[in-house]
Formats: sequence, structure tokens, C-alpha cells
Amino acid sequence: MKNSVRGWSVSGMLPASAGASALILAAALSFSAPVHAQQPEAAPANAPAPVEKEKDELGKYTTADGDPIYNIQPDGTLDWYTYSGYRRYHAECHVCHGPDGMGSSYAPALANSLKTMTYPEFMEIVVNGKQNIGVGTADQVMPAFGENKNVMCYLDDIYIYLKARADGALGRERPSKREDKTKAYTANENQCFGRPS
Repeated sequence: MKNSVRGWSVSGMLPASAGASALILAAALSFSAPVHAQQPEAAPANAPAPVEKEKDELGKYTTADGDPIYNIQPDGTLDWYTYSGYRRYHAECHVCHGPDGMGSSYAPALANSLKTMTYPEFMEIVVNGKQNIGVGTADQVMPAFGENKNVMCYLDDIYIYLKARADGALGRERPSKREDKTKAYTANENQCFGRPS
């Protein structure tokens, strides 16, 4: 079965709340007035090229093609999604993929994978899982997380954090400064988990 999340067709089952959350998010992205993020005036030599970003009412920054993206201020302040992604990654993903997306003996380094992996590919793998049988010295199996609300309700957050790591925009240290969580983000989070607002 194929499901549509943010306009992409994703096979497998999504929890109803995750699908609804994605629809609410898509509606919010469609109807909110974009705010253009400021880019730092001078970037370090190894920094990624500046990307045009828009910020929606949930506090999420997106690229021109609609993919979620991090926004890190020159003073090191992270947007809420990047900070939340750091927390969610370390709660749900680091056991296999290693601290800070650095990989392990049986799971790839996502900080490297997201250098070339697209957002739709990331979603497909997380939702439906992936198997690489006979690769290296052991089979690699990524379980499907499409039914796990602790992952699905924060899928964009996790992607954004890992993308910041892949682009070299965020180091391995624990983030110390962040934007505040918006009320709209909290309402969306509560809806995804089926909690009262």
C-alpha cells in the first residue's frame, strides 16, 4: 500500500496520527506566510553554500523545493527542529547508528549517508525499513518505523538534525542554544500523539 506524506508516495502503513500530522503540516506550509531566514554575512571556508530558506508558523525552515532544513545562527543558536532532532535521534536512533550519526559496526553513518540521500529517500527507508542482505560481513536490516510515533511524529526533526551533521553545519557537541518551541509545533505534536491540546 502506498501512502502520501507531504505529497510524496510512501509505501507501507503510517499511523493515522502521523498521516494526519503530515496533512496538518502540509496545510500549515501552504497557508502560512513565509519568512525569509537571514544568512550569516561571512561563512567559514568549510561551511556549506548558503541555501534560501523559508520559516513557517510551526518554526520549521524549508528549502525552495519544500524539504525541511536546519537554520543555525552565527552565534550557534539552533532552530527548534534541529534541536529537537538532536534529542529524538539520541532517544531513538543512536543505539544502531552511533552517537551523532557516526555509524556503528552494523549500521551506516547517517551523517555520511545524508550527504547524498534525498529527503524522500530518507522518509521511505525510515517508514518502510531496508534490507541489505549479504553486504560486508553481516546482513544489514533497518526495521520499519512507520508505526512508531516516537519516530514518525519527529521524522522531520531527525532528518533536519542529521542533514546539519552531514553538511558539517553542526558538530558533535550537545547544542547549547536554541529557539523556543512554538505553540503551533506543540499543538501539532499533541495531535500526532493523540493528546488533548
